[in-house]
Amino acid sequence: MDVNGVNGTVAEGFEPVREAFAGNFELLGDRGAAVTVYRDGHKVVDLWGGTRDVDGTAAWERGTAQIVRSATKGVAAAVLLLLHQRGELDLDAPVGVYWPEYKAAGKERTLVRHLLAHRAGVPVLDRPLTPAEAADPALGAEAVAAQSPVWEPGTDHGYHAQTYSWLTSELVHRVTGRPIGEWIATGIAGPVGADLWLGLPAGEAGRVGRVGQVEAPVRPGALRTRPKRAVSEAYADPESLTRRAFAAITPLPDENDPAYRAAALPASNGIATAEGLARFYASLIGEVDGGARLFTPATVDLARGEQSAGPDRVLVVGTRFGLGYMLHGSASPLLSPGSFGHPGRGGALGFADPDSGIAFGYVTNGFRKSVTADPRAQALVRAVRASLA
Repeated sequence: MDVNGVNGTVAEGFEPVREAFAGNFELLGDRGAAVTVYRDGHKVVDLWGGTRDVDGTAAWERGTAQIVRSATKGVAAAVLLLLHQRGELDLDAPVGVYWPEYKAAGKERTLVRHLLAHRAGVPVLDRPLTPAEAADPALGAEAVAAQSPVWEPGTDHGYHAQTYSWLTSELVHRVTGRPIGEWIATGIAGPVGADLWLGLPAGEAGRVGRVGQVEAPVRPGALRTRPKRAVSEAYADPESLTRRAFAAITPLPDENDPAYRAAALPASNGIATAEGLARFYASLIGEVDGGARLFTPATVDLARGEQSAGPDRVLVVGTRFGLGYMLHGSASPLLSPGSFGHPGRGGALGFADPDSGIAFGYVTNGFRKSVTADPRAQALVRAVRASLA
């Protein structure tokens, strides 16, 4: 079969997803990708196609994994919510109860829930970290603990694009004494049987493709869409919260560097298969293939209960967050108002929709300039919605 062919299976009724997935290659410029959908804990879509590497010719195989950028945040959030579910972490306690050094510079009233809901007020670092420094969890923790907030914690929200890594990883370490990547491996991926990693083991490196930036194809007669002026200006201004938040690691890491992939940065460098991402979300809302379920119904309600809504101080558009998860809205369209999940900038998407029993995972090797609503992922979400109609 041609490397751009679509492989895999769909259950009866989910044929629109296959059509949309093929359309992503034909019309939207996908080079290599996979999508998996579960319904009520059973797999109903499992598709892959294109090339394993964004700049290569070898075919994407079943089980090919890719870096998923900020879709990692949803996995990291699950660790904190599971600790809460087990009675080991109080979401309404000040962060300083667990991490005394964090009380510095006016952050003593920051609550654990503020970290998850992007309300902590520390989306930037006055001195950005190099990629090597960022990979050292102790240095990252010291940097965010010393950082003065740019708004009073809890009073507003703005996307903590990079600092979410050290906020969540250090809190997990303080509560459990374990690195967050290890906790994910033994407390989530292992019990659920999901191929996802935070801190890629050397033995899995051969499964992971090369990623890169790709341009959106321009079709004859198609209208070009431009971001709003305020958004464009925010990304162009080196002093804006937007630029500074994404530049908390400077220069940008090489996402194909084995050292970067082996690090554990829960804001940005998790690696997963589409099946692994979808299976993770399926396990949050129900049993998967008759096996493990991670979240109780009460924890699902916590995850998708609105904590932040309205103009985002960093992304400069309206966003909605639950506890660690983006919620359905104009900036992050998911399946329905009850959905919760997380995109990866310019590509990946994972989410769960408890009301329909759907769990979704999409990964790609080609990243576009979109931040929260990649057109390829959105085409697949619309196809899932059509399949349920």
